[in-house]
Amino acid sequence: MAEGSGSGGSGRGPPCLGAASAFRRWEQLRRRAATPWTRGLLAAAAGLGLLYAVLRVPVRLRDGLAAVTVFLSTLTPKFYFALTVTSSFISGLIFVFEWWHFRKYGTSFIEQVSVSHLRPLIGGAENSPPAAAAFSAGENETSRQNMPECKVWRNPLNLFRGAEYSRYLWVTGKEPLTYYDMNLSAQDHQTFFTCDTDALRPSDTVMQKAWRERNPQARIKAAYQALELNNDCATAYVLLAEEEATTIVDAEKYFKQALKAGEMIYRKSQNCHSQSPQHEAQLRRDTNVLVYVKRRLAMCARKLGRIREAVKMMRDLMKEFPLLSMLNIHENLLEALLELQAYADVQAVLAKYDDISLPKSAAICYTAALLKARAVSERFSPETASKRGLSTAEINAVEAIHRAVEFNPHVPKYLLEMKSLVLPPEHILKRGDSEAVAYAFFHLQHWKRIEGALNLLHCTWEGTFRMIPYPLEKGHLFYPYPSCTETADRELLPTFHEVSVYPQKELPFFIHFTAGLCSFSAMLALLTHQFPELMVIFAKAVLRVLWPVSAPSVLASS
Repeated sequence: MAEGSGSGGSGRGPPCLGAASAFRRWEQLRRRAATPWTRGLLAAAAGLGLLYAVLRVPVRLRDGLAAVTVFLSTLTPKFYFALTVTSSFISGLIFVFEWWHFRKYGTSFIEQVSVSHLRPLIGGAENSPPAAAAFSAGENETSRQNMPECKVWRNPLNLFRGAEYSRYLWVTGKEPLTYYDMNLSAQDHQTFFTCDTDALRPSDTVMQKAWRERNPQARIKAAYQALELNNDCATAYVLLAEEEATTIVDAEKYFKQALKAGEMIYRKSQNCHSQSPQHEAQLRRDTNVLVYVKRRLAMCARKLGRIREAVKMMRDLMKEFPLLSMLNIHENLLEALLELQAYADVQAVLAKYDDISLPKSAAICYTAALLKARAVSERFSPETASKRGLSTAEINAVEAIHRAVEFNPHVPKYLLEMKSLVLPPEHILKRGDSEAVAYAFFHLQHWKRIEGALNLLHCTWEGTFRMIPYPLEKGHLFYPYPSCTETADRELLPTFHEVSVYPQKELPFFIHFTAGLCSFSAMLALLTHQFPELMVIFAKAVLRVLWPVSAPSVLASS
């Protein structure tokens, strides 16, 4: 056993001894390298290598520059012409693409690619801490509450699809509504006109499917099927009035039938709404249908010239259902009262709804400005005001205009007819271009009716922006203007409409750069084509400036 263990130990001994000897030799070399004379030798060797590089690299660089200069000096004017034309063409294509991308998406394509792809490669994005980790949950919640939300609202004055939108499509061949807008309307119809108890009634089951149909003809066919099952199906008459009727008169006939059926169903729901939660849901649905039908009947009366009747119907509706203020029926009432020129009644409505605790709209802010402008606009003159100063009434009118412009800065260009109008969408974004289009479409005539109102607006509206030097970061009377309106407005408004953007974005650097490069290259191509010999001399002069060491001898020899 002793021999076995000894042999085993001798078998493992030699590797350990070899490793130890190698380690000792490494330690000896390290101690010798640490001596001053060894360090001096290494420094001298490094210096010699650096000196060789310094002396050798310029020689190679000079040879390379000489070769390039010889190559360029032998080129003909045709080559320079082809080079400048190609450069101008390529930079022109880049410029056109950059311009198209900026007009459609509001950003520079080159800048977007450099930020999203090149910066992570360089390390600019990964080295910074993520934004979510930089704030606590409480700070995130606070910032989320302070951030203005781009919420889309139902347009209170939206037109009729069959009688107005479809007629525009037939005449112009342009689709006035976007798919996004119509999809929001389909969601609204399913929310307002359906409930959980629809499965108990075959006609309501058919209508529940009809509101989900994308094809208008399929929706109309389903409405007729629902009427065959139940002649008192109010929602079927609503769909026919909105989409099949080609005139306002026909739409009013359908809505009157819907009102008769809706009132009967509403009374039944009132009698049994407390029996179960399902009956309460059915009562809410029947209430929505009844309010919708009465409101559209009032709008039909307004469009057919029976304005006083429309005003009475709107007032009765607001008294009967006071809790449904979120439907903004008062905006329909304001427009009808302005058509009657009942300005005292308009002021009474504004006194109730232009409250700090209630959400604002362009209709409220600009109608308040119109009433104050009416008191002074007839006698207002910019020259006279600059000499004697503004009176108290004029100051109030100007402040009201500034308040309205701060809320929605897109409206004045439509009221002053600096931008063309289109049919308003079925949904609007408050403070956005879609709301401005909807307001100006119905209220431009009221501003024109008051003498001098548009002149006062023209003279004073741009002064708002001097009070708000950078509107995206701070506001004066309202929250800072949201930055998300452009994207939502592009979804709501048709493609042939040029969306108004606020604040106006400056052209990106690369658009200026590519435009300048394209122009400069085109100019060089023209000069090379017209004066080839002169441009060759100019090119050689540029070579002398760029490579003063090797260029003179080569150019002289050439």
